[in-house]
Amino acid sequence: MKTAAGAGVIGTADPVPVERSDESAIAALPVEPQSTPGPANGRSLALWILALLAVVFALSWAQAFVVPLLLGIVIAYTLNPLVAGLEAVRLPRAVGTVIVMAAVIGAIALGTYSLRGQMQTIIEQLPAAASKFASGVTRMRVGQTGNLQKIQDAATEVEKATAQAAGGNAPRQPAARVAVDPPTFRLGNFLLDSSIGALGAAVQAAMVVFLVFFLLLGGDTFKRKLVRLAGPSMSNKKITVQILDAINGSIQKYMLMMLTTNLLVALLTWIALRWIGLDNAGAWAVAAGLLHIVPYLGPGITAAATGMAAFMQFDSFGMALLVAGASLAIATAIGTFVTTWMTGRIADMNAAAVFISLLFWGWLWGVWGMLLSIPIIVIVKVVSQHLAPLHPVAELLGD
Repeated sequence: MKTAAGAGVIGTADPVPVERSDESAIAALPVEPQSTPGPANGRSLALWILALLAVVFALSWAQAFVVPLLLGIVIAYTLNPLVAGLEAVRLPRAVGTVIVMAAVIGAIALGTYSLRGQMQTIIEQLPAAASKFASGVTRMRVGQTGNLQKIQDAATEVEKATAQAAGGNAPRQPAARVAVDPPTFRLGNFLLDSSIGALGAAVQAAMVVFLVFFLLLGGDTFKRKLVRLAGPSMSNKKITVQILDAINGSIQKYMLMMLTTNLLVALLTWIALRWIGLDNAGAWAVAAGLLHIVPYLGPGITAAATGMAAFMQFDSFGMALLVAGASLAIATAIGTFVTTWMTGRIADMNAAAVFISLLFWGWLWGVWGMLLSIPIIVIVKVVSQHLAPLHPVAELLGD
């Protein structure tokens, strides 16, 4: 049954013909708002919250597996252009992978070997540094205790004067004494825990090296498999390819940015520490460049370590503060201006969203989470930009 132009459906399941003369009457009718049932919405929201909590718990529980996996993927994305370049000159991919991996590991080993003398000197000076630092802290604590004692004596005199003014009838109570407990830090326990942690880190590093090798050896195998898993639709396959290419480009640009900023931090730190006159400036500069990979926490550790080394060498808290402040100022300047500008050019990320991601992943995985937070949020943004249901997430993360 045909309906006239502009016909509508009101309260019936079957279409009802409506004349154009009745359109004004229909427009005047009250429109009842359509709403979904509240319990269904609440149930859906509860399911989403439970699913999110389950994912967070699973990520925390599987940290020992997920963290090396993500590190391997990020490093493989970074080194893949080198292997692809060797493959372009008709070198077998297996040979190119071995050459690139050997070159990277050799460069790390050569850099460590060239700085072994300075690092050995720093390690040998650790007991003396800890003793001297403890003595300085003790002197500061004694001075603070003396000030507290003076304040207590003054309070006692005021109490005596108040009691005499009241006729001496007010009962006097002895002034409370503040007891300063000695610190419970034990260097032996700290070094034992550090050794166990270093052994675990070495095992995980070996796992990451093997994972990177096999990912580079596989080439585009996983990419082709993901495209096939996207389904027979050409649009789905095209979107999958675009997502993988965008993730690849974003991670490679981010890792190039990290390499540039870390080298800049190491160079400026070396210049500043050499100008101040700190011993082993080269080793401290390398440590500053490596620790700058971890946002916020890395520069703080560098500032504390270099400040302690300066106190041991100059026996002055002023020089310790100068060295620590110079290290922190360099890291802050590079992080604020260079890193922020380059990150904005690479991913167009919202600074608040990046910082919240840093807090979340740092809370979940500690230092490794802080290291991987930016690659993870970049991947989330890239995927959200290419999937229509996730466009609000991309808008929230965007600048």
